[in-house]
Amino acid sequence: MPSEPALGGASLDRLAGEPHRRYNPLIDEWVLVSADRGRRPWLGAEEPEPDGAGLAFDPDCYLCPGNVRANGNVNPDYAETFVFTNDFSALRPDTSTAEFDDGLLRAQGELGLCRVVCFSPRHDLTLGRMPADAVRRVVDLWAEQTDELGASHRWVQVFENRGEAMGASNPHPHGQIWAGTTLPGEGAREDSAQRAHLASTGRRLLLEYVDHESGGSRVVVETAEWLAVVPFWAAWPFEILLVPRRPAARLAELDDAARDDLATVLPELLGRYDGLFRRPFPYSMGWHQAPFGDRSIDAWQVHAHFYPPLLRAKIRKFMVGYELLAETQRDLTAEDAAARLRAVSVAGTPAIAAAPLANPA
Repeated sequence: MPSEPALGGASLDRLAGEPHRRYNPLIDEWVLVSADRGRRPWLGAEEPEPDGAGLAFDPDCYLCPGNVRANGNVNPDYAETFVFTNDFSALRPDTSTAEFDDGLLRAQGELGLCRVVCFSPRHDLTLGRMPADAVRRVVDLWAEQTDELGASHRWVQVFENRGEAMGASNPHPHGQIWAGTTLPGEGAREDSAQRAHLASTGRRLLLEYVDHESGGSRVVVETAEWLAVVPFWAAWPFEILLVPRRPAARLAELDDAARDDLATVLPELLGRYDGLFRRPFPYSMGWHQAPFGDRSIDAWQVHAHFYPPLLRAKIRKFMVGYELLAETQRDLTAEDAAARLRAVSVAGTPAIAAAPLANPA
């Protein structure tokens, strides 16, 4: 691993053992790092042990093939991926576009769509345990849905919440895609930062970051096409930033080589998460892509954020108190987190063939 450069006259090694702040250039925010707090005694809430092996088909699951959903619609007997409009959408296409403005108090209607993506017909098959060809189909679907929804929406958010700890309402492995007509706050901050960096340096911010981190102490998975790294400015304990090594503003711009490689990188990365504490690892992950519209997208590099909450096997990181009222604080260094993930063996988590699964009922 290359040695860390000096930071304003101080080495990172010296700062790492002391409370210090790190800058996040993607959203123009700082993070407080206090590595010693990860070893503090804990008498608070603990996450429950996960259930054992699940069913390949659950007759009571709203997302399994052939089952009836909560609104009365019946799922088809799908054999691969399955996409449908969310039965309880947070954004709807029939929303009023009316605006309210009373000085300090402002509101406006937001048009949009929300879709659910079932990764596989199998109730027990997580994205991290799917074979590469099945993961590739998910990647292609993400790209296709992004382009379709981007034709009429400003922002397309592809994401997955895995596990009860991250608010997943159904254990059947699935993700979501929300599309809105305005640029949300996080997207706006990343858009501004990447545009400013391109204007000042002539380079895409995240491609420059990939070059800087390649082969370094924060890298978890590195291939010819992708870099998975615990970002220098990570907020969550085992946060990951996943970035393609070649220019691509959106998922649809990834060529076959990048998509095939991503289909192997995702299971490896998720296998490292599951192997870290030898339990299914909860997380929220999502893709950030260039907004749609009439503005240039040359500054953008598509990337995925993984935000897992666990700090220890049964203890989650709570973003409370100082984090809510002052600024984000983390309990171990990015370098330590990356080293722990690199040390995990993923050989014991084989993929499960995603064969068509008939409804036994």
